[in-house]
Formats: sequence, C-alpha cells, structure tokens
Amino acid sequence: MTLRQADLNTGSHDLPVSPALDAFMATRWAPSPLPADRRAPGHDRLPGRHARLSAAFPGERLVVPAGRLKVRCNDLDHRFRPHSAYAWLTGLTGEDQADHVLVLEPAGPAGHEPVLHLRPRSPRDGAEFYRDRRYGEFWVGRRPDLAEAAALTGLRTEHLDDLAKLFTGPQPPTRVLAGTDPFVDSLRTGADALRDRELAAVLSELRLVKDTWEVDQLQLAVDHTVLGFEDVVRALPAALRHPRGERWIEGVFDLRARAEGNGTAYTTIAASGAHACVLHWIRNDGALAPDALLLLDAGVETDTLYSADITRTLPLSGTFTPAQRQAYDLVLAAQSAGIAALRPGARFRDFHRAAMRVIAEGLADWGVLRIPADQALDEDNGLYRRYTLCGSGHMLGLDYHDCAQARADRYLDGTLEEGMVLTVEPGLYLQPDDETLPLELRGLGIRIEDDLVITPDGARLMSSALPRTPEAIESWMADLLR
Repeated sequence: MTLRQADLNTGSHDLPVSPALDAFMATRWAPSPLPADRRAPGHDRLPGRHARLSAAFPGERLVVPAGRLKVRCNDLDHRFRPHSAYAWLTGLTGEDQADHVLVLEPAGPAGHEPVLHLRPRSPRDGAEFYRDRRYGEFWVGRRPDLAEAAALTGLRTEHLDDLAKLFTGPQPPTRVLAGTDPFVDSLRTGADALRDRELAAVLSELRLVKDTWEVDQLQLAVDHTVLGFEDVVRALPAALRHPRGERWIEGVFDLRARAEGNGTAYTTIAASGAHACVLHWIRNDGALAPDALLLLDAGVETDTLYSADITRTLPLSGTFTPAQRQAYDLVLAAQSAGIAALRPGARFRDFHRAAMRVIAEGLADWGVLRIPADQALDEDNGLYRRYTLCGSGHMLGLDYHDCAQARADRYLDGTLEEGMVLTVEPGLYLQPDDETLPLELRGLGIRIEDDLVITPDGARLMSSALPRTPEAIESWMADLLR
C-alpha cells in the first residue's frame, strides 16, 4: 500500500500545506546515516535464540509482532514498548518499533530465515517525514532505513507494506503470536488458537533460563532501582508535608527510572498506612502519616527492557513501632525461609510453601489463626490466606512477571534451574476492618520483595544493597536523612 496525502496521520488543528511549501520541503536535505558500526544490544545472541525457536517448529512460519500504538486521548498515543518476545528475538527495544513484525520463514533443512518487516525511515520526497504526527520523523524522531535495520540486527529486512503479501496464495503452516497486533491477526484465515497458544508458550519457556548477558542486564535494573529507593528516603520530609505524599514518592522514583533506563518496569506502588493492604495499590493519592508504614513496590526497566521488582516496607518515622516490628519480623522470617528453599532441582512452588508455613505458624502463635498451622496449611483449608492471599514470587526478566505464558509443567509445577531469575515476596495484609485481628495490627500491610538468580548451589541475592532487617532499615534511613 502506498502512503497517500489523505492517509497521513495529521491532526485536526494542523495548518494547511501549500504546494510551494510541499515542494520546498522535498529539497536540500543532507545525508544523515546512522553510524555504520551500531548494533542492537545482545546482537550476537540473536542467532542462538532463533535456532532454539526454529527447532521447536520445523517447517512452520512463525510470526512475532512488536505490537501497535494505543491511543491515550484523541491524537496522543501511549508511549510504545515492543512485545517482550519480539525484543528478545530482534534486540530492538525502542519506541520506533511500533507495528513491526518478525517472521521466521521455513527454509528447509537449514531451519528458518528470520525476516524483519518494518516501516523504514520516511524519504524526504514525500510528506510523511514532516506531516505525519504518528510516524513522521519531525514529530516522533528518526527510524532506521532497511539497510540500517539489517546492520543493527543482522537480519534480512523488508518493507512493512509487503507483509500482507505473505498471507496470499499457498502458505506453509503458520503460527502467530496472536493478540499482539490486530492487523496481523486480520491477515490470516483459518487461525488455530491452540497452535498459536503453543507458540506463545514456547516463546515464554525459551526465556526461563537467562544467559550471563541477561543476568547482567537484570543486575543493572536492580542497581538503578536501589538508587531510586535511596532517592525516596531522602525525599520523605517533603513527601510527608504534601497532601498527596504517595504521589510525591511515586514521582521521585519514576524520575530515577526515566533518568537511568527506559522507565518503570510497572506502575509504582506507593502505599501508606492501610493502602498497603491493597495488593496492587496504584492510585497513590494518599497522604503520608508520620506514624505509618510506607510499602514501596517499584522497579526500573533498563533500555534493553529488563526489569527489576523490589518491595520494601519502611517506617515513615524512621523507627518501627512494636506492632509494626512484630508484623515485619514475621514477614522477614517467611522471606528468609523462602530464599533458603531456592536451589537447582527444587520445585518452583517450594519457596512459596516454605514462606507460607512460617506465616501460618506465626499467625497461630499470635492467636489470630485459631486453628493449628498444619490444619490451616492443608489445601482443603487455607484459612491463613485471609491475611496473605497471593503467591510469594514469580519469574523476572523482560517482563516483571516474566514467562507468564509458559506451560505449568515448565514453570509453576516445574523445577528451578541455574540461571533462572525470580522474586521472593511474601506479605501480610491485615485489613483495617478485619475484626479477627487485634486493633494494633489492623491496617498494617507489609511486603518484602527481593530479586534472586539461581546459582549452582543456591541463589544469589541481587538486591542485597537494600537492607532487609528492621535494624538495618532504621540505620539506613537515618544515614540518608542526615
């Protein structure tokens, strides 16, 4: 399809363009190529990733879209982030990847040939580069041309306009990462949802074990996140004075995330007081009370799209009260038990079970749980979950809940392997209106979350630079607030 004047994504308030201006805009532009030696991050790892995916689906065409822009309001789009599977297979992570599609074409005994279909840099003899608000270079920035994209990735590149031709005439068996790009979904007839889900599952499973480069990227995300937590503590005096102190905290962390990486890995949770009992509190519109706790769940996403995911629960006064300390110590003991259960060959669910045993026993010791812990832990009972509810961790990588499409036998019901990266994050969420609790415990929400990589003999705490014990937290906060 050819871009016509009527097809340009121009705003309703744009000024008309005269023929004279249009002709003038097409003249006297100096060459401005990208550096010839520029390569996508992880460029040398792409062939191995393609080969592993190819081996899973011999003789089949595999279609992996980056995704499309989504409108936020009127003529403004949300900031674009490509699908993680696309980023993993191409090394391309920027906002200029909207609508692009990677196709692995079956190539006989050789496996597959990866072909990247993209919208190349708009030529200066047309109107797109200066009139198209959505894709034009003057509006949203430079895109590589076909040759530059080939050099960046080592892949054969084709114009995005030629993608539809693949879906005409005789075709090989085809699987699509469905639900990512409605236009790609619409091109195919006779879609097989089960086969497409298998492709999504394999793309997740191939990413379960991280290589050394990926672990380094995740460590970088963690290190930047640590800086963000330090920024937050330094900003507490100002946040405590603001009527929406949670928003102040959110903004402080998000500034660090944008300054150091692509942004936040997910919407920051800055939950003070009883808001911390809401597991995914992202309204962040509350004030901070000096005698309350702050649950901060936040992570930086690197420019390569690898994510950290860390939670700390901090006393806004700088010192835990006895009731806060009682609840915090139980969550810390649960997390420590979960971390101790991590090792190659352990079941993925083992660390959650270890953490929940500590939680249930602690609740029983307090008299909150009025049945024995063993009875509460029985799958047919589970009463302890009233106070903790959710799982205690997840895989971590390009998505902060990584590899979520993997089949249960490879992930949730599978075993841990060296190189897997995951979180351990038990919590207690003691609702403010829960009459089964003593008054001093109501309204306390506590979660402690750390990022770990499985090693040959256990796990390495990647987020060890942030203190976990109450004494260390109080000392750390005091040092930062001097």
